[in-house]
Order: sequence, then C-alpha cells, then structure tokens
Amino acid sequence: MFETINKSRVDGFWQAIARPLVSAGLSPNQVSWFGFALVVANCALYTAYQSSFWFGVGLAISFSFDSLDGAVARLSGSASKYGGYLDAVIDRYQEIAAYAAIGFVTGWWPAVFLALSGSLMVSYNKARAAMEIPIENNNWPDLMERFERIAILCVALLLDGFVELPPVLGTRVLYLGILLIGVLSHLTAIQRFLRARKLLRAGL
Repeated sequence: MFETINKSRVDGFWQAIARPLVSAGLSPNQVSWFGFALVVANCALYTAYQSSFWFGVGLAISFSFDSLDGAVARLSGSASKYGGYLDAVIDRYQEIAAYAAIGFVTGWWPAVFLALSGSLMVSYNKARAAMEIPIENNNWPDLMERFERIAILCVALLLDGFVELPPVLGTRVLYLGILLIGVLSHLTAIQRFLRARKLLRAGL
C-alpha cells in the first residue's frame, strides 16, 4: 500500500541507487538473481547462528534488490515481460525461504504457515484476477502488500532480542510480528477477492 500510494517518490529513490548498477553493466535479471542469492545466504546463516538481529539486517538489504531490479530495468530501457515474471517468482521464493528459516529456528510452524499462506494468497488473488480482466497496479493499494510484510518482518527481527513483550502478546516481538503479518495478509487477500469479485461481476 505504501509503495503504491507513494510510487513516484519511491521510484525516484530506487532509481538514484540503481544508477551505479546500470553504469556497471548489470542487467535487471542479474540484480534479481543476486537478491535471491543474498536472501538464501542470509537464511542459511540464520539457521546456523540464530541471530534475529543480523537476520533482520541481512533481509532488509537483500529484499531491497526486489526494487532495484525494476529501477535498473527502467533506467536501462531493458524492461521485459520475462523480467517482470522472473521478479514475481523470485519474490515468492524469497518469502518462502525467509519463513522456512524462521520456522526451522523457532519451531513456530502454525504461525509461520499463517503468515506464509496469507502472503501467497495476497499475490495470487490479484494475479488470478489479472488473467480475467486488465489490472492496473495503482488501483490496488491494499493493506498488506509485500513492502509492508517485509517491513514488519525485518523490524520484528531487529527488535526481537532487545524487547520483551508481556505473555499475553506472546513474549517475543518476532512471534507477534509473524502473527500480525498472517492475520493482516489474510484480511488483505479477502480485500482483493472482494474487489476482484466486484470487477468481474461488472464485466470490467
């Protein structure tokens, strides 16, 4: 939702960072794959050393490549349908890897399943609607898009070792963050379903 509403400002920020990558001759797809490799590497380090703080730092850096590949594509004039498809697929696998690592380390599989399934359904409910009707991204500023999910997850990881919550909130900031992502993601998936149903019934 934040990126959709503030698209012009967000795009300008990422394009400024992407210029050196374009000058270095990197393609958008290379940036996408590099971001994916960083996420996988951070997940592996997290399972080995189990530091929530450094995992949060690593994911924040790694996930930034999701926006950088689009900025590189726009600046270099090399945007393609395959590049957009690759980016979307990698995005999903990045989230799967991050939640799998958290589930492995913490054992909170029910909460992880809630967050991951909600995240995937947010994407699917829009992508499936796009197979039936034209979809404009700017017309779908929903509650819990990928930027919001990643922001909550990274902040929860960063604070997890420093803030202790009361038992009623689950004690761990990370646990609360995962539950929050799960609940709000499923609400967003329902929000998108209802919008798609309205548009499909109207024949748009």
